[in-house]
Amino acid sequence: MKNIETPNYTNETGGFKLGGLRWLMIALIFFVTLINYIDRQTVSVLASVITKDLGLSNVEFGTITIWFLVAYTLSQAVSGKIYDRLGIKFGFVFSVVVWSIGAVLHAFATGIGSLSVFRFILGFGEAGNFPGAAKVSAEWFPQKERALAQGIFNSGVALGSIVAPPLIIWLQLQYGWKTTFIFTGILGFIWLIFWFAFYDSRHTHKWLTADERNLIEDGEEQSPIGEKSPTYLNLLRYKETWAIVLARFLVDPVWWLYITWLPKYLGDVRGFDLKQIGLFAWFPFVAAGFGSLFGGWLAKFLIGRGWSVNKARKTIIGASCLLMPAGIVAAYTSDAMFALAMISVVLFGFQVWINNVQTLPSDFFPKSAVGSIAGLGGMGAGIGSIIFTYTTGWVVDNFSYTPILVAAGILAPVGTIVLFALAGNIRRVSYVKQQ
Repeated sequence: MKNIETPNYTNETGGFKLGGLRWLMIALIFFVTLINYIDRQTVSVLASVITKDLGLSNVEFGTITIWFLVAYTLSQAVSGKIYDRLGIKFGFVFSVVVWSIGAVLHAFATGIGSLSVFRFILGFGEAGNFPGAAKVSAEWFPQKERALAQGIFNSGVALGSIVAPPLIIWLQLQYGWKTTFIFTGILGFIWLIFWFAFYDSRHTHKWLTADERNLIEDGEEQSPIGEKSPTYLNLLRYKETWAIVLARFLVDPVWWLYITWLPKYLGDVRGFDLKQIGLFAWFPFVAAGFGSLFGGWLAKFLIGRGWSVNKARKTIIGASCLLMPAGIVAAYTSDAMFALAMISVVLFGFQVWINNVQTLPSDFFPKSAVGSIAGLGGMGAGIGSIIFTYTTGWVVDNFSYTPILVAAGILAPVGTIVLFALAGNIRRVSYVKQQ
């Protein structure tokens, strides 16, 4: 029988201590997620300028996004394994360095070929942010607070999307679109300075107080010494794994639709010029930010009031999926601002939904598997988003945005039904550890 690990903490006596250290850890993840989305959104915000300058059609613009998503999808699985085996600290170093180099390289794009290569590099690096963030949440937070931790770092997604349009357009107007990529690309390297200064494992961080350690570990299942990260083949034996993968395959394309196409939609359909896009395109992402925080807070509140994890998660996930069909209303209204309001409802609902779905790997599986499960879920999300993004380009060129907005409105309820039907009750699985 294996011994149960009792970590040899280095912070039991003396030295500087910081109460609430876990909030500093998630703040670091919030800021890197914000940077992740600024770098990602630069192409989308400047779509009308770049497509005109390089002579790209909607299908070709969609193809650039697909190369990003192909890399993003492949990297989800690779990055999840990197974080499980190398650890959180150096996993983030790998991801941030790769995507920041990819972002800077966009400044040297000369056509669809080079731009596609640089989007591939960016996507491969950026994917690691999310399995890494899921591991930080599992490492530093008790179960009742994990959805709130997810909400905090996911609000970086929303804030990055809010900040990106005015910041990127201002930079473009001042310096041109190529120099803009250099400015946004160096942000990740700046963040790494703070990452090295402040982050360490919970088991070795010298600033962690005994009280906070006890809070985090309350009710936590201890891991055997030397437990290995499981293989993907082992994880794919569980229906809970497939529930997460298929749900994200179906629902994540809703987010990617608006992240990728919203600025262009506002220009093509609603007649917004570049300055108007900068003024208004961030509105739905304000709602997304509130959704991130609300979804996390609500889970913490309900579990704190005695609700089971199963009841709390399912109630929140089920209710939030019913908000996303608001995009169908946006497709048929003639009022541009009302359409933006309906899209805001969609993104609010999505962020409530995804915050709680992203906690499921740590609800179902031990910490040694969390990064890998999160990576598989991200891979499912990427595959679904690739299909939907390419379809969007073709449908927009040949018909209109309306069929796409309608289809996106249907996906969330369908994906949630699949999730609940496959996963069953949300509880720790009878997990067979690798020997």
